[in-house]
Amino acid sequence: MTDVRVTHIGGPTALIEVGGWRLLTDPTFDPPGRRYAFAPGTSSRKTAGPARPSSELPPVDAVLLTHDQHADNLDAAGRALLPGAGVVLTTPSGARRLGGNARGLAPWAARRLDSPGRPPVEVTATPARHGPLLSAPLVGEVTGFALRWPGQRHGVLWVSGDTVLYEGVREVGRRLTVGTVLLHLGAVGFPLTGPVRYTLTAARAVELCRAVRPHTVLPVHYEGWSHFREGRGAVEAALAKAPDGIGERFRWLPPGTATEVTV
Repeated sequence: MTDVRVTHIGGPTALIEVGGWRLLTDPTFDPPGRRYAFAPGTSSRKTAGPARPSSELPPVDAVLLTHDQHADNLDAAGRALLPGAGVVLTTPSGARRLGGNARGLAPWAARRLDSPGRPPVEVTATPARHGPLLSAPLVGEVTGFALRWPGQRHGVLWVSGDTVLYEGVREVGRRLTVGTVLLHLGAVGFPLTGPVRYTLTAARAVELCRAVRPHTVLPVHYEGWSHFREGRGAVEAALAKAPDGIGERFRWLPPGTATEVTV
């Protein structure tokens, strides 16, 4: 079993379907137009709605929530979905805030999803840092996820989470063979913090991919919010300058359409 269907719903939200499992990343289903507060002095306006409404989603077995404290990763409509999921896997601090069916995973901790008639899926939390060194007290705890199931051809499916390039994400490439990565981009920035970026820039994304060497890169979380400083055009420009064919690994998912990916 090597094929998986991925539906990019918008922002960081994607439905991953494999072996009868339905896994949803960072649910965001609010309509556009509202402005949301983040850390003190920072905010962002949602500029695009989801490609599919939450009412059209099939039952979800697990939500992979990279963090709960920012509305561009968990908004009001997304939060309403959580109780109906089989389990919500997130950061330890996020699990304490959410309660209910939320379970926290520290970096490199794992949880196995089992169900009769389905292949087991092992979910391992991976390091992520949502900003520069020492920014954690302001931005909070964040995680990525590596998904492993029997029959993967190229390696694990990795959800990077909102992160900058630092030693923690480089470690993913040393510990794991990555087949496919849902790569959070966007170069998040705010007027208050000037040139500081809180997610991967296009140039840093290329550098990370050169270190991790995934077979396929699925860009997500680069549009739909006013705090993004780089969109698809900036990423494609950086890929055009990359000397070693990294750009050939990038695959832009059509919004709202299930796309088969060989993992």
